Amino acid sequence: MNRDTASAATGRPRARPAGPADAEGIVRMRSEHVLSEPLSEEWIRRCTDELAPRLSEAGDARAFVIDAPDGGLAACALGLIHLVLPAPAYPRGLAARVQVVATRPDVRRRGYARTVVSALLDHLSLVEGITLFEIHASLEAAPLYRELGFAGSPALMRMTRPNAPAAASGPESDPAWLPPEQYAETVLKATAFACVYFTDEDDRPLQLRSVYSPGHPWQLVGGTMDPGERPWETAVRECREETGLTPAGPPRLLGTVYGLPGAEWPYSTIGMIFDGGRLTPARIRDISLNPREHDEVRVLPLVEWKALMPPRDFARLSALEEARRTGEAVYFGTWDWGNE
Repeated sequence: MNRDTASAATGRPRARPAGPADAEGIVRMRSEHVLSEPLSEEWIRRCTDELAPRLSEAGDARAFVIDAPDGGLAACALGLIHLVLPAPAYPRGLAARVQVVATRPDVRRRGYARTVVSALLDHLSLVEGITLFEIHASLEAAPLYRELGFAGSPALMRMTRPNAPAAASGPESDPAWLPPEQYAETVLKATAFACVYFTDEDDRPLQLRSVYSPGHPWQLVGGTMDPGERPWETAVRECREETGLTPAGPPRLLGTVYGLPGAEWPYSTIGMIFDGGRLTPARIRDISLNPREHDEVRVLPLVEWKALMPPRDFARLSALEEARRTGEAVYFGTWDWGNE
């Protein structure tokens, strides 16, 4: 499958290498979507004249873009290659600074920025042999760059990639092979959690009030997975720690949750939520809270939870109630950080 066919099959946008003819489009994207004040037409002309020859094969600029269906560019990523003193991690003495990353507002949150930046980094690494990368990032964009391997303050994030042989040319080329430990540094990073959904005997959801998360005050019983744990093991452990209850098995999955990273948290989030069953009034009274985490247990009809929770938290709770009612597990894929 070539890259055009793969793009159509997966629905992901396709990035292409930029050339001198794309210089004005990149300059205008920088002016409109990156700079605090747009450039005048005179400055756009000057910057275009400066950038165009640098985007040639002999120049020091490399860029990848996504074309917009209505003409112009939908997204772009521009990198500038420069000399540095060599070191073991960058023996050729070459580095690249990601100078511009821009996406049109009407196509944001579709993976365009990730696509053009990934294509740029792969080209600079595999074709140009560059191993040191730098970027100045906004707070909003920093989680994406951390997922791609950058570290440090958004004011200056850096990354080194191991030197790799130049990639073979042609659309049918296989990706360059990396040792497992190096490949692991390039893949998506995510945190995982597991929870238990309890109700009372009238099917009213039970939740705990957090003492540490004012933005998400009411929470399911559960928490983050520890290394070596399986999701059900996490759910049982967290339930015991937070309430003193031990959910009865075997595990019955109610829903799977996924969230993209955001300003609140730099990684994606994956979670599994299990059915804890219906609790009698006596069992609810016997719940023993960990005061470092929660200070109240509350049981309410679903509709009354809405005013007490952020919209995405209530939407997740509603989806779990529906899964319990219908007996069909739900996939809740929009529990994004910062998406209130």
